[in-house]
Amino acid sequence: MSFFQEGKDCLGWAARDASGVLSPYHFKRRAIGADDISVKITHCGICYGDVVYTRNKHEDSKYPVVPGHEIAGIVQEVGSNVHRFKIGDPVGVGTYINSCRNCDECNEGLEVQCPNGMVPTINAVDVDGTITKGGYSTFIVVHERYCYKIPENYPLALAAPLLCSGITVYTPMIHHKMNQPGKSLGVIGLGGLGHMAVKFGKAFGLNVTVFSTSISKKEEALNVLGADKFVVSTDEEEMKTLSRSLDFIIDSASGDHPFDPYMSLLKTNGLFVMVCYPKEVKLDPLSLFIGMRSITGSFTGGTKLTQEMLEFCAANKIYPEIEVIPIEYAYEAFERMLKGDVKYRFVIDIQNSLK
Repeated sequence: MSFFQEGKDCLGWAARDASGVLSPYHFKRRAIGADDISVKITHCGICYGDVVYTRNKHEDSKYPVVPGHEIAGIVQEVGSNVHRFKIGDPVGVGTYINSCRNCDECNEGLEVQCPNGMVPTINAVDVDGTITKGGYSTFIVVHERYCYKIPENYPLALAAPLLCSGITVYTPMIHHKMNQPGKSLGVIGLGGLGHMAVKFGKAFGLNVTVFSTSISKKEEALNVLGADKFVVSTDEEEMKTLSRSLDFIIDSASGDHPFDPYMSLLKTNGLFVMVCYPKEVKLDPLSLFIGMRSITGSFTGGTKLTQEMLEFCAANKIYPEIEVIPIEYAYEAFERMLKGDVKYRFVIDIQNSLK
């Protein structure tokens, strides 16, 4: 006899094969456990990870795939041991929904780095043996540890992208102490992640320079997002004028691109942080030796820092720039996102379009 009780019916949108085409899909969520909460999903952000799993980019997709790991909604049910949440609370769910809870990383609130098996919100094996299914659905059941309180005054549609794009840049900024007023930050790429790096950088009191291959993003970077300087990265002469001028660089650019030209812009002891996912990283060792520069990587963040970020955004009125769409438009949104045709994050209005 199975230990797990039969769950409740859920409606989602899923991809059935590597075409990535989405269509309605009925499935069962696991029954709520003593430490779980059930979240009625109101909004879900669209991330490049949704394309990866629906189109089998890593060749490990477990179809049908229900994407979505930038989830915002309202608590509709709580388990008997839950004390942090009550019915009616606004909450978020991010890129993972479980971890071992016993290792050093978990004990430090770095569950995303759990070496014993962090369980992603999409396309992974859940505690009951089923495959995790994400936020393109009407509700989700999650252990309370992996849910976050969304401040009451923060709109749910705007909170959703923070659970991936927001925390992905906030984590290295806090970990590497970029929140020092007066320091200088370079941001490579101006998409879902890059625009949040600019917003956090300005909130921290940094002097922010945006690097892009497209001059068309200049006005938006300076006048909407508040960057201090905009540089077309293919302009070699302008790039040279910034040599040894930056304390930090966050690289959020999609696709393959050179690294050495950017490394030369760092001051002595400068830090280059990758939150992008190129096929390979190639650079001249001299880019590290000269100036004792460092390069590192980061992705999403632990539960402690995620909650802190949400509260920081609410307190400082930091909001992602979004375009709200119905679920029926999701596949077209994928195509537009791949072309860079979004400012700067799509958010699906689940509550009004998935019925």
